[in-house]
Amino acid sequence: MKAGLSIADCERLVASYPYAFRPSFRRRVALTAGVAVGFGAFCFGVLRLDFDFGRLGSGFRQLAWFLELMVPPSPGQHLTVYLYAMGETLAIAFLGTLLASAFAFVAGFCAARNVLPIWIARFSTRRLFDAIRGIDMLVWALIWINVVGLGPFAGVLAIATSDFGALGKLFSEAIETIDERQIDGVRAAGGGRISEIRFGVVPQVLPIVAGQILYFIESNTRSATIIGIVGAGGIGLHLAEQIRTLEWRQVSFIVLLILGAVAAIDFVSSRLRAGMTISG
Repeated sequence: MKAGLSIADCERLVASYPYAFRPSFRRRVALTAGVAVGFGAFCFGVLRLDFDFGRLGSGFRQLAWFLELMVPPSPGQHLTVYLYAMGETLAIAFLGTLLASAFAFVAGFCAARNVLPIWIARFSTRRLFDAIRGIDMLVWALIWINVVGLGPFAGVLAIATSDFGALGKLFSEAIETIDERQIDGVRAAGGGRISEIRFGVVPQVLPIVAGQILYFIESNTRSATIIGIVGAGGIGLHLAEQIRTLEWRQVSFIVLLILGAVAAIDFVSSRLRAGMTISG
């Protein structure tokens, strides 16, 4: 051989590490059994949930008819109303994400093992994150609508509550991966516990936290549309109303408005994240 390992070297490697080159019979059986169980579960789900591919074909024809009715998109006499509602949706997403971020950033320190040594406090905070994340944002919207009534305030609270659990978990994991040498440097300079967090932890996690907040603002723009359908304010309420009244041209205009807003936010947040990566 001109380059690389010779045949004799390859044979010695195979003899030295047989499990790396020849998977054991037990592993092959386990892999085959896993594939069989997964395929069986899929077939059971198809039969149990009454899949009907004939209905799927007729549904596609119905969808094509709806798309035909949506052309050309038109706001009707409600352009100003839709633009205002879209702005309200963006405000719900922005305020809800910032509110969740503020509380999650503080709670994230309570869930990080390298910051809080008290086991029971960390465990309780993490389980709180899990409990909140386990409830969908739409359910939180329905809960807050019954608490504070219909409107964008309920939407802000729904997004803030749902994102608190998700961001708290992400922030705590980011804090746990920091370089401990910066904390040691602050401690060696005579800094206390607060100084260690302020000058040793926060500068390291701040770019990660900012990037995650930007992503959640982008994602919550779509989520704010969905929770608006149940009465939490924003453009979603108008979208549901036009679907119920079969105003398909206005439905397509609202959908395009939402897509344009999401694309614009995605573009801006991507540029900001790229700028933070370069500066970091």
